[in-house]
Amino acid sequence: MRSEAPPLLPILRSRTQGEVLAALLVEPGREWTITELAEHLDIALTTVQSEVARLEAGGLVTSRKVGRSRLVRPNSSNPVVVPLTQIIMLTFGPKVVVTEEFGHLGAEHIVIFGSWAARLTGELGPTPGDIDVLIVSDTAERDDIYAAAERAEVRLGRPVNPVLRTCQAWAHPEDDPLLDEILRRPTVQIIAPESRARYGRSG
Repeated sequence: MRSEAPPLLPILRSRTQGEVLAALLVEPGREWTITELAEHLDIALTTVQSEVARLEAGGLVTSRKVGRSRLVRPNSSNPVVVPLTQIIMLTFGPKVVVTEEFGHLGAEHIVIFGSWAARLTGELGPTPGDIDVLIVSDTAERDDIYAAAERAEVRLGRPVNPVLRTCQAWAHPEDDPLLDEILRRPTVQIIAPESRARYGRSG
């Protein structure tokens, strides 16, 4: 499945390439070994080696040898990297991971809020340490929500904090101080009623 062209960013040759880029670009100051990338993404080592080689040949990443390991990081001197980071983060970063992991809960709304939402909507600042996700549902099970958060944490390499609110609370945020605060700041809508049919539970 990973070899298929990614539907949200068809300019990339594969979903694997997008996932490798996202892992590297989400923390531009970090150096990864090929093994760390492979383990983090659950992708075969040889596949990651090939993707990194292609990215380095294209000038998007740089690498250096330290002992027997090769350390890889984004090529900050390449002017393409900054706009590419924004594109990748909107497609393979938290927005896509949250959609994939929380989208089958049958929620009426799923919203990224807090610092990540601010970054995704263009507000400058440091890379947030965690990701806040609001789930609006009267039927989603808490165990399923926490399981989705754990899967997202593994994929993104940072904490994912789910917040559950009822549809009644969503309709009257002024009665819920936390919800009222969330909706006064930047948010990124992941699942809305019109898109629910695509991500709702099957059967």
